Amino acid sequence: MVTPIEDYAVLGDTQTAALVSRDGSVDWLCLPGFDSPACFAALVGTPDNGRWLIGPDVEATTTRRYVGSSFILETIHETEDGAVKVTDLMPILDGRADVVRRVEGLRGTVPMRHEWVVRFHYGKVRPWVSRPKGRHDDVITAIAGPDMLVLRGTRLPKAEDGHHRDRFDVSEGDVLTFTMTWCPSYQPVPDVIDVDQRIADTRRLSNHWASRCTYDGPYREQVLRSLLTLRLMTDSHYGGIVAAPTTSLPEDFGGERNWDYRFCWLRDASLTLEALLSSGYLDEARLWRNWLLRAVAGDPKDLQIMYRVDGSRELPEQTLDHLKGYADSRPVRIGNGAVEQRQTDVLGEVMLALEEARSAGLENDTQSWSLQRALVNELAGKWQEPDNGLWEIRGPRRHFTHSRVMVWAAFDRAVRAVEKHGLKGPVDRWRELREQVRNEVLEKGFSTEKNSFTQYYGTTEVDSSLLLIPIIGFLPPQDPRVLGTIDAIEKDLLRDGFVLRYRTQSGVDGLAGHEHPFLACSWWLVSAYAMCGHVDKARTLMDRLVGILNDVGLVSEEYDPQGRRMVGNFPQAFSHLTLIGAAHALAEAERTGASRTGSQVP
Repeated sequence: MVTPIEDYAVLGDTQTAALVSRDGSVDWLCLPGFDSPACFAALVGTPDNGRWLIGPDVEATTTRRYVGSSFILETIHETEDGAVKVTDLMPILDGRADVVRRVEGLRGTVPMRHEWVVRFHYGKVRPWVSRPKGRHDDVITAIAGPDMLVLRGTRLPKAEDGHHRDRFDVSEGDVLTFTMTWCPSYQPVPDVIDVDQRIADTRRLSNHWASRCTYDGPYREQVLRSLLTLRLMTDSHYGGIVAAPTTSLPEDFGGERNWDYRFCWLRDASLTLEALLSSGYLDEARLWRNWLLRAVAGDPKDLQIMYRVDGSRELPEQTLDHLKGYADSRPVRIGNGAVEQRQTDVLGEVMLALEEARSAGLENDTQSWSLQRALVNELAGKWQEPDNGLWEIRGPRRHFTHSRVMVWAAFDRAVRAVEKHGLKGPVDRWRELREQVRNEVLEKGFSTEKNSFTQYYGTTEVDSSLLLIPIIGFLPPQDPRVLGTIDAIEKDLLRDGFVLRYRTQSGVDGLAGHEHPFLACSWWLVSAYAMCGHVDKARTLMDRLVGILNDVGLVSEEYDPQGRRMVGNFPQAFSHLTLIGAAHALAEAERTGASRTGSQVP
């Protein structure tokens, strides 16, 4: 039986991440980086594709939590005869790639099961596993090509037909500690770590980072965990921000809508930056801006919509036919073919984030502004071309209204950089283009028949991305055209209290099957409600949304309200950053005394 997505928690060291299930199985881990090949790929395959299980060998009741503001996971398994606590973490900022797992007996005796199955290159390559002789400590090494994993522990499992397995009892007071370390296979086996010190350091660093959060409004607990999740998905070495640490968790169970999100979309990273800035994290803006300068350096014509974590440009999409896929959803993909798409909205998101960073106090950088100016001038000659849109439509390119609105935002923030911050640029031309784009959107992107903005020019279909129109300032929240668009989205895209991106039945995306409500869109609706003064509706929807966070505060890309289960890659930066934005919008609406309505969310 497949493990529900919501039954996973995430561990991370700000350079990669692991997913561990409620029953104690690490089913996904890429080492040493987010976009490295997985050594545990059971998440999108079977246990034979690699996993690390430490859990009770009998039926148990399980509870878990993160310790303080860290990603140190404490899981307690209680059985009829006893209870054990398993502490899992990936120590942060120590220059290594380690996973630490500690088992402690709390009461009585609990039989435990240990299984360590390493399969490099996404569950395909079986390594050479051995116990090196002549060492002062007992270790197991698994080597294949450039990779080596080293397992240490109080009681190491035994080799058994390509797996390493063990069963043992844990009684009250017993403590067993296991560590796994990645290193290049040509290097010697790394030294053992001081586990107690690494746990203490990780907790201290995490709590210190959390203490810098300036947000003190409603849903603060959920906002803080979301901020921590975004931090976990920000590579502390390179500065790149991944959209999710997983690949191919399906948008349609059993279908083909399975994508690799372990890369840095300029859009998602920009939105993440805005969420961090709004909560007091200016240093992260500087780290990301420096990553951006390196990644997009060169001819502005060569701007991509996404890059690898280190800024590399090659992301060829491949299918892994040896994997069965999560819930039999094939194909499993690595890489992402959308890298070749034209998405005109991306520069608008980048300019929004950099303008917010300037307004928050990030010092102006000559190189950064020169790059922004070049990109805006390049956009000036291409903005009228059709594109693939925000949702990476794999059907024909169109004139998507959201894309045009974000073109307006790019020119608008460029103008602000000159007018507000004294930077140099062809501001008269940018003003003229801003007005030209605005007039076109109002003329071609709005349907008087539907009283709503439309997904693209010439259709009456709507799209949840249109909710950004008041959020970015294209029109005031109380504008009748904004209110009409919200009404149309409620009518056409609300499903069981959650919001779809668009109607897949229209065939616009060129893909088979359907998808579930996209959670970022639901949080956009919360923000739009709050800005328009519908605070009660915003609160009702916000309560519904935070109610689907799993027991450790994480959420995926989409949600199946009928099956009451999470869908899509997990945890998803887009979902968490829009949660943060929605909380801020609600806090601002309540602070300014926005008018309330007694109506309920449909």
